[in-house]
Amino acid sequence: MAQPPANAPAQIAEAERLGYDSIWTAEAYGSDVLTPLAWWGASTSRIRLGTNLMQLSARTPTAAAMAAVTMDHLSGGRFVLGLGVSGPQVVEGWYGQSFAKPLARTREYIDIIRKVLAREGPVTNEGTHYPLPRPEGTGLGKPLKPTVHPLRADLPIILGAEGPKNVALAAEIADGWFPIYYSPTKDAELYAPSLDEGFARPGSRRTPHDFEVIAMVPVVLNDDVETAADAMRGTLALYVGGMGAREANFHFDVFCRMGYEAEATKIQDLYLEGRKDEAAAVVPTAMVEEIALIGPREKIRDDLEVWKVSRVTTMLVNGSPEVLQMMAELVL
Repeated sequence: MAQPPANAPAQIAEAERLGYDSIWTAEAYGSDVLTPLAWWGASTSRIRLGTNLMQLSARTPTAAAMAAVTMDHLSGGRFVLGLGVSGPQVVEGWYGQSFAKPLARTREYIDIIRKVLAREGPVTNEGTHYPLPRPEGTGLGKPLKPTVHPLRADLPIILGAEGPKNVALAAEIADGWFPIYYSPTKDAELYAPSLDEGFARPGSRRTPHDFEVIAMVPVVLNDDVETAADAMRGTLALYVGGMGAREANFHFDVFCRMGYEAEATKIQDLYLEGRKDEAAAVVPTAMVEEIALIGPREKIRDDLEVWKVSRVTTMLVNGSPEVLQMMAELVL
């Protein structure tokens, strides 16, 4: 049964001791994102505390802003708000919200949050997705200003994005970008055009020099490369094959853009036929190595070099204290 990781407190304590930058929690349709971050974060004193990702459809924009303000105060200015739209299966099937126009919804959502953080006056919004005050109902709704003064008006907002249009939006309106799967060898052709488009838009918030790219980088330490890859095949099969419908799986699309369309299609076909073990078995080792660091320490050290010269500013790693120690030695 899925449950919170038993070793999380020890991992977090070790990460802070080793000088890691941040810890992150996630949500989809199980655990929420804020409770574990507050619970485990209470034992830390330096490390940044972030959400990767908070689902837009799980909360109204003002509720998300309230949570961000509260967490920022409680952590002494260490909170980072990571947001993402998820996909139609989760948004419509779990949260009962419309998935239509995700880019417009995201823009409107973040704009409202920034109004709350600025606290320059009562918060209103004339957009179609999150109108404030609500135009229907009793007619008694009124614009309100948060009762709590935000600790930081410029609290960082990181946007999860996979498609080119969403990546460009992140570069335009956010302080950073979460790519769930990132290929450091394909910076120029896959990511640069979208990022540069966003940075070039009028009123863009950041430049390439002060924009965070926070990539999840799985690390599997094992003397045998194939055994290390085996530890990742099941997860990739789930995301490429079953995390979304055949006609709307953004993770599948990411690997197609990386050049693995034939492999991704085979994985998806097998997975959607219920042949999950077979789907995992056909995940090629090269596909794992595209987005992860696997194998013995010496190989991981060598493969790390391409990450160091990529656009990635922060690598999110997860693993045993041994893995955390190794990565601290190799990176920090």
